[in-house]
Formats: sequence, C-alpha cells, structure tokens
Amino acid sequence: MCNGGLDVKGANFVLKGIAMPSKRVLVTGAGGFIGHHLVAFLKKRGYWVRGVDTKNTMYSPSEADELKLLDLRRWESCLEATKDIEEVYALAADMGGMGFISGHHAQILHNNALINIHTLEAAHNNGVERLLYTSSACVYPEHLQTDAQVTPLREEVAYPAAPQDAYGWEKLITERLCIHYREDYGLETRIVRFHNIFGPLGTWTGGREKAPAALCRKVAVAKLAKTGVVEIWGDGEQTRSFCYIDDCTDGLFRLMRSDHAEPLNLGQDRMISIRELANLISGIAGIEITIKHVDGPQGVRGRNSDNSKLRNLLGWEPQISLEGGLSKTYAWIESQVRQKLDEGVSPETLARGELGETESAQQVAQPKVMV
Repeated sequence: MCNGGLDVKGANFVLKGIAMPSKRVLVTGAGGFIGHHLVAFLKKRGYWVRGVDTKNTMYSPSEADELKLLDLRRWESCLEATKDIEEVYALAADMGGMGFISGHHAQILHNNALINIHTLEAAHNNGVERLLYTSSACVYPEHLQTDAQVTPLREEVAYPAAPQDAYGWEKLITERLCIHYREDYGLETRIVRFHNIFGPLGTWTGGREKAPAALCRKVAVAKLAKTGVVEIWGDGEQTRSFCYIDDCTDGLFRLMRSDHAEPLNLGQDRMISIRELANLISGIAGIEITIKHVDGPQGVRGRNSDNSKLRNLLGWEPQISLEGGLSKTYAWIESQVRQKLDEGVSPETLARGELGETESAQQVAQPKVMV
C-alpha cells in the first residue's frame, strides 16, 4: 500500500496525526527550487530550519527560521552552516538542465566536489546526527540508456560505473563518500537519486531550466504571442520520467526518517517522450502547436526510474500524476511569461530562454537573512 498516512518502515513515528519532535535541521541549497519547497515542508511539520545558499529565493519568501548566505565551497562556511544542527538535507549544487550540465564539466565537478566534501566533514566535526545527500539519476551508466524504450534503472546497475558526464561522476563519488562517513565515523547518511523533479517556483529561463519548465515556457510564449511554434532539441523521441515537487519533498522526508542507508531512486516510473511531453503541455494550455526540431544537447536516449525498492522499503511511491503536476506548473510559468511580455520582453527572447533568472524575478523579502 502507498497511502500517505502509513508508517515509514524503520521510523519511530507516523507521518500524519502525531506531532514530531522539534529538531534543528539544515537545508543547503535552500534558495533553489527543491530546497525552497523542502524548507516549507519541514516547517509545516514543526522543525526549526536553517536555510543556506549563495542566493535568496527568487519567487516567494523563504519560510526558514534562519537564512544564511554562505558559499559552501569554503570550509569555514560549512562549519558555520552545520553548527548546532542535528540533521542536514544536503541539496546545494551547481547544476541545471541538459543545456547547462553538458557544457560546464570542470565548473560542475570543481564546485560540487568542494561543497560536498566540506559539508560532510563539517557535519561530522559538528556532531550532526543524520545527513541526506541528494544524488541524481545521472549516475547511471550511459550504455544502459541508449534506447528510448529503456529498461527502468535499478539502483544496483550504477556499477560498473560509467556516467555520461562530470555531473554524474561527481554525484557518484559523493555517494561513496557518504557511505564511508557512515561506516567510518557513524554519521547516519541517506542517499536519494532524483529522477527529473519539476514544479512551480523553479528556474524556467536562463539556460539552467529543465525540460518541463523549458517546454512550459515555450508553450506559454506560443499561446500568448499566438505563434503556435515550439522548438524541441533533437527528434523529440528521447524519453524521461518526471516527478512533481510535492512527491519529492514527501519522499525525501520519508527516506530521512527510514533506516535505509543505500542509494534509493526517487521519481515517477511513467516514461514519456519529450515530444509527447510538449503535446501534453499544449493540451493543458488549450492550444495546438507545431513542433520545430532544432539541434541541441539531448542527454541519454532514454531514462526511467525503477521504483521497486522505493515501494518495498518505504511502503510508498509518488502519488501525483504527470498531468496534475504539469497543470500547476504550467499555470505558474504562464503567469511569469505573461508578466514579462507585459514588461516589453520580446516573445523571441522568452522562447529562446535568454532571459537570465536574476532578470526574470525580483528578489523577495526574506526573514532573518544573515551574511
């Protein structure tokens, strides 16, 4: 059964209906998409939350009790971030969609290695009890993902290791580091492998956006500017699965509270092609589109999550349908596109995603920001 009110296997309390003990929790990457939503999720459950990032949230104020602007590539910042903290959700990373990670290998490997090595060591030094590391489906071998009708990826097939790019290699080595910190130092680590998380309040332009946000933006421009044309990189037959943000935060919390210490997939197991995704979004928008195929990075040919272990270990799996999640996401991104068009930004600029994130939203008022 996958009812939202079930006990998490290995946990000592029920997720719904019983007040949980107040803990001091750190969310790194709290200014980003998933981190922002996770802070709100934890606050609703009674946790004291410190958020850390190099930037403020872009689209709505953070609900963190304390928000620190720190560069976690620096050792001293990690010590400050983890001081007096019991649990860490380690989300901070230099990352983006395929258009970004395919062209910034050295930057990604350098920055994320520093962030993760320093965060783990600082957590150990400061006596943190538990740390959840957010890895990625990009760790899986490229040769297993050459067919659009890919076999769903079980956690065990990550080895022998052969990720496609630096982002995947960095995630995989940090997984190993988490395992060794648990074995050598007793730090209770948890490892989750994300499969394409999407939703409102995330990056939707500027080059770091992922496929659902990019396509929602392109469809919104096609609708509001009445062009009807949507560009897709490649032939559009590459496949992925996509998981809505509310399921992501729920799954993260369940994994943190569980006794499972090995890597675990977190994503939907419904596979869809990028062309089908574009048509699904256009249907939600209420328009018909013409797809124009253009050159661009496509990543692996196919990727899908095997959720067998997720269901068995947590007694749960993502509950929100792709259609339901996209309806909420599209409505939010259309409102952002409409605002930019009203401000005089050209449809061509918006369609190409050339508006940087700092230009796409005003910094919002933040609580207790500390530098």
